[in-house]
Amino acid sequence: MSVTLSPSGSSVSATTAPRACGSDVRNIALAGHSGAGKTSLIEAILYVSGCVERQGKVDEAASLLDFDPESAKRKISVQLSLAHCAWDDRRFTWIDTPGSPDFLGDYVAALRAVDDVLLVTPAVANGELDHGLEQAFDLGHAVNKAEAIFINKMDRDNADFYGTLTALRQRFGEHIVPAVLPIGSGPTFEGVVDLITRTAWIGSGRDCRPAPIPEDMRDAVEEWRAVLIERAAEGDDELIEEFLDGQELTEEEIERGIHEDLLGGRIVPVFCGSALRGIGIRPLLSHLALEFESPDEIPDAEGTNPQTGKRQTRPCREDAPFSAFVFKTFADPYVGKITCFRVLSGTLTPDTVVRNAGKGTEERIGPLFRLRGKQQQPLTIVRAGEIAAVAKLTSTATGDTLCDRSQPILYPPIAFPEPRLTFAAYARTKSDEDKMGNALARVSEEDPCFRSRRDEETGETLLEALGETHLEVALARLARFGANLETRPPKIPYREALTRSARAQGRHKKQTGGHGQFGDCWLTVEPLPFGSGFEFVDRIVGGAIPRQYLPAIEKGVREAMARGVVAGYPMRDVRVTVDDGSFHTVDSSEAAFHTAGVLAFANAARQAGVRLLEPIAELSVTIPDANLGDIVSDISTRRGHVIGIEPADQTGYQIVRAHVPAASLQRYVSDLRSLARGRGSFFLTISHYAELPAHLSEPLIADYEHRRAEGNL
Repeated sequence: MSVTLSPSGSSVSATTAPRACGSDVRNIALAGHSGAGKTSLIEAILYVSGCVERQGKVDEAASLLDFDPESAKRKISVQLSLAHCAWDDRRFTWIDTPGSPDFLGDYVAALRAVDDVLLVTPAVANGELDHGLEQAFDLGHAVNKAEAIFINKMDRDNADFYGTLTALRQRFGEHIVPAVLPIGSGPTFEGVVDLITRTAWIGSGRDCRPAPIPEDMRDAVEEWRAVLIERAAEGDDELIEEFLDGQELTEEEIERGIHEDLLGGRIVPVFCGSALRGIGIRPLLSHLALEFESPDEIPDAEGTNPQTGKRQTRPCREDAPFSAFVFKTFADPYVGKITCFRVLSGTLTPDTVVRNAGKGTEERIGPLFRLRGKQQQPLTIVRAGEIAAVAKLTSTATGDTLCDRSQPILYPPIAFPEPRLTFAAYARTKSDEDKMGNALARVSEEDPCFRSRRDEETGETLLEALGETHLEVALARLARFGANLETRPPKIPYREALTRSARAQGRHKKQTGGHGQFGDCWLTVEPLPFGSGFEFVDRIVGGAIPRQYLPAIEKGVREAMARGVVAGYPMRDVRVTVDDGSFHTVDSSEAAFHTAGVLAFANAARQAGVRLLEPIAELSVTIPDANLGDIVSDISTRRGHVIGIEPADQTGYQIVRAHVPAASLQRYVSDLRSLARGRGSFFLTISHYAELPAHLSEPLIADYEHRRAEGNL
């Protein structure tokens, strides 16, 4: 049984604790930088709330939530996981999200399922916040989620609560206010003081008890309590009037003010503790139970009618038509597919037939369950505002909408971050190759930020990920589905280009007894501007070449362009004019003129001169002011040049725009994280092609000639 404080300050049981607002459901995502202790915090919450009898340890690979083999191996979360517990008559669903930027997609997905975000950061001694915390805060704020912060690891050496609090207020604003203060720090950390109830909570885990405030903390408690009350009162005209008149606000009024300000984003309460030792967990849960947003307080869900395209809304009520949004899919080679969803309106029971609004298909719902890590707990009904899961849906994937068949609605899909790292994949064995397609589809379904595609220009299968760790985890998952792949840097899609115009003959003559082969044509080749494509011009007069052979000549030219002339790379942006030739009434054929076209183009191209072109990316990098010089210098070392610098929308950031050879950007996602300490982001598109410097093109040409001489082409 959990314990909270009554308005008088005495403890009361959870069953009699007052309910300050709305529904008893709380859907909360935990977010922050990798290593902040998010998973450990949920493990502590599950233990303190009585859901489990032993607190799982991440460092011992014994976490209930890090059930994925790669999470256990790496001792970091590599995908979101769910858990639930009850506290103070509230039913909590927790979504633990990875802190690494390589798995940002799961946090973005979780934001579509929750109403509130609890950000976790370690108590830092130097006052410097991790970029993962900043990014998570900004993303949650952008979609109007109520947010709170838990300063973790207060028991480690050099922990500095007030330094971290100052850094938080400087970065995010003065609406960041403490709801508790720590008792001690580092080895002496033993509990927290609740600023609303003026009660100290001493002890760890389930052995947590109320106690008087330490004498040396009374002034600090009153000072910060006044700050909290002033901020809580600002969003309520009645409360601010009482505050300005000097009246003492009751604990219920303070809770109400914090709750209303959380809904409006006007306050971010700060808590602290130690997840590993379970210190500060009880007051954290009691505050979140009373103050965080509940599903019945959010605006109606907005979507469109998939048949008419007209805007529709659904209230979070059980008597509304059923609708749900799928925010995560787990793919397992043994268990099968598990679909996680949030019911936005109505109710859902097993054996119901629902509609997939986007795909126009129907799904029969099997057994419903809640997830606690990989554990499944059966449900007989899922109501509006609740999160649940179902197995073995056939056509439904992440981002899909499920709804009532007779009253369809389609919700917007998730805007996942775009992958920035690309590698080519090769199957290790024939068996791996046979399983590669299915494995790629299964893993991509589970993780929409991991993608695969075939590059038509190079013929390679390309894997796209958010970073190197993301790619490594995806490869491990592919292996679980039977596809063992190795990766290499992708081939650069160089191109060959003409330097000037030239005219040459292609003559194919072969006599082997019986009908021979004869084809003869003259071609003029001319370079065209980038992006112009291929032009084939017929200027034959006087019947020098019969018309039926011209398509064969064009086919031969296209084949020669695709094959390349000097280095084996395709040629684009060329005009080819056929203006003369000859034929034999018996020996000429389409095949002979096809070969003549190949020869004529190769001869003309060599006379014109061929140069190698490389793809040039237009790179846009957003970085803090302090890193501007490093980024500009780095671009220069990559043979790039800056074309502009301008202020970003975010204060203290700049946008650097540059043209940079694509070949030098293959690992830029990792390089930029190192240069900007995780605070940079970039976007690139192929802008144009430019001539490859001689010292880089000559080895490519020499290698091609060597392979051709040895018959390896």
